[in-house]
Amino acid sequence: MKNSRYFNLLFAIFLILVLSADAAVAQSKATWIWYPGDFEVWLGNKMQNRRTERGTFLPPFWKFDSHYVLIDFHKDFDLSEAESAELFVEGQYSVKVDGKAIFGYPSKLEIPAGKHRVSLKVYNQGAVPAVYVKGKKVVSDSTWLVTYEDKEWIDQSGKASDQSGTTWLKAASWNFDSPSVPPSKYALPTQPQSALRSEKKGNGMLLDFGKETFGYVKIHGLRGRGNVGIYYGESKEEALSLDSGETLDRLDVNFNSKTDTTTTLTKAFRYVNVVLPAGLTMDSVSMLYEFAPVKDRGSFLCSDPEINKIYDVSKYTFHLNTREFFIDGIKRDRWVWSGDAYQSFLMNYYLLYDSPTVTRTLLALRGKDPVTSHINTIMDYTFYWFMGIKDYYLYTGDKTFIEQFYPRMKSLMDYCLSRTNNDGMLEGKAGDWVFIDWADGLSKKGELSFEQILFARSLEMMAESATMLNHTEEAANYGQLAKTLKVKIMTRYWNAGKHALVHSSVDGQQTANVTRYANMFGIFFNYFSPEQEQEVKKHVLLNDNIQKIKTPYMRFYELEALCAMGEQPYVLKEMKAYWGGMLKEGATSFWEEYDPAKKGTAHLAMYGRPFGKSLCHAWGASPLYLLGKYYLGVKPLSPAYAEWVCAPELGGLKWMQGKVPTNEGEIELYCSRTEIKIKSPVGTGILRIKSKTLPVVPGARVKITGAGLYEIAVEKGTEYKVKYQSI
Repeated sequence: MKNSRYFNLLFAIFLILVLSADAAVAQSKATWIWYPGDFEVWLGNKMQNRRTERGTFLPPFWKFDSHYVLIDFHKDFDLSEAESAELFVEGQYSVKVDGKAIFGYPSKLEIPAGKHRVSLKVYNQGAVPAVYVKGKKVVSDSTWLVTYEDKEWIDQSGKASDQSGTTWLKAASWNFDSPSVPPSKYALPTQPQSALRSEKKGNGMLLDFGKETFGYVKIHGLRGRGNVGIYYGESKEEALSLDSGETLDRLDVNFNSKTDTTTTLTKAFRYVNVVLPAGLTMDSVSMLYEFAPVKDRGSFLCSDPEINKIYDVSKYTFHLNTREFFIDGIKRDRWVWSGDAYQSFLMNYYLLYDSPTVTRTLLALRGKDPVTSHINTIMDYTFYWFMGIKDYYLYTGDKTFIEQFYPRMKSLMDYCLSRTNNDGMLEGKAGDWVFIDWADGLSKKGELSFEQILFARSLEMMAESATMLNHTEEAANYGQLAKTLKVKIMTRYWNAGKHALVHSSVDGQQTANVTRYANMFGIFFNYFSPEQEQEVKKHVLLNDNIQKIKTPYMRFYELEALCAMGEQPYVLKEMKAYWGGMLKEGATSFWEEYDPAKKGTAHLAMYGRPFGKSLCHAWGASPLYLLGKYYLGVKPLSPAYAEWVCAPELGGLKWMQGKVPTNEGEIELYCSRTEIKIKSPVGTGILRIKSKTLPVVPGARVKITGAGLYEIAVEKGTEYKVKYQSI
């Protein structure tokens, strides 16, 4: 017995030593570091300037910021022994140890035992100044401090300052852990793919890759001299239209022997039409499919095959538009739009749960100070940016992001507040684009109720963030502004006779028009009383006399509002009609806009161009979010799912099952009309169900919360099997 206890003690000590050693290794892992937000701004500039239309460069039309070109890095070390550290730098640089400059551009640092400060100053105009230091204890990581030499004293969380008054932030990093792959070499991976079908077209070839895809075209065995035309099409009609297709390439070649050549820019397509002049020949054509290396963690499967197909195509659509950032569409615009990205964030939390793509996108959108215009020049898109941060914190609990970038949040809100009118409301000014949605005859005049709703939500987010960071005065100010604005919204826009918020106010007077936008947001923001919610549902959302929504963009919110009010059976039918309608038209990814009344090639046209519509648009993938949050019914109640709820709604399905990702694993659910199985790896959960009879749950207590309403506490790591009778 004594020997057994002695052995157990030795084994415990051994484990502690091993774990301590592993922790030390983990803490000493070297990685590339840079100034926070700079890599995202630089990469956003690089990616968004790849767009072409018919071979012509087409850059974005909003202000671009740049990374800081001169950065100072430093960290203090206390070494028990001398060590040698390898040094890799992106840019021109100088190195100091304890303030003493080291000659030239050293590739190795020799640091004696004791307390020492290692400092590097790096200049790089073309890419982000970045450093990689690899020693035993002297390694580059996010504990280093960085500054762009702003010489300002700002006492913010996550910031420090030396006696000179220079502001220091903790360095940023990601997964650039190899010295040979610095941030400037970041690129998405590719893999070869072949066309499913091909047919000769004169001296050229028309290829069908079977579904919407994205990447580079590779021509094999090309020989001769002349100009190769490559015409891309999301449809066959577009690829065959040499004069009207949106994207094309022309390759001027002179090959005496068979040569393989690859296009230099990625394109979106299903069909590729390669046109060769006389004298040029080729063997075959393939592609390099470019993709973001992110993996699905969420899932959904149910008794309805059409809904399963809608989910799968939504998933594929979302993957195509998940690139370096969450973009709008892969044909056009290939830009980072805040409104599109906001919806992608929400879909991401139910499929990928990929935080780096969210934060990269938020930072690329925000750019740098000073603020001189709304994000993407669109007023509503500025508010979606604030809302994106609010949701990011709720789903991930990443307080560090808010600590580090709160100053940029504050300066953007200061810009918004500087543009309010005498009533504290926002209306479009010179240089502002008030978007809302692509809809015929939608008035943008005056103070729009929709814009004020988003503005109030953004102010609430700022109040919550300021409270989190202990900025008491700012929190109180933002909170009061939000409260005052919400009162004004209900006073200014609610019309009892119309049972809804009117669309706008002009010269202080309500207009007569009622639209769906502000009303549906008011529902899932919980801005209405229960009575008002029912009025809006009946007189707006379920009223065919109110102008209908034709884009998946706003259908996202319309169906969310209905789901929030328990209309899952209705929404299921709408999904089958709307997204199922696109599938019946042959869609292999979901579109920018869908009008069931259109026929044939009319579905391809938009913006006055025969092929102007995007047939792969991120906002078309919204069933990912709706099915995860409102059918599986899983959502966080506090940051990072510390507290969460699952309220499954079959909505007419016989059964469904799926997973919802969290930072500690996946919440798993199976639900039929008589049985529920649930298991969670995270937080404190509540299963809320409706049942005709008292549910039976072995090993758990069932709480009655109303007529036919029950709650069951879900403990981390325990699987629960519930027998019930669905209402």
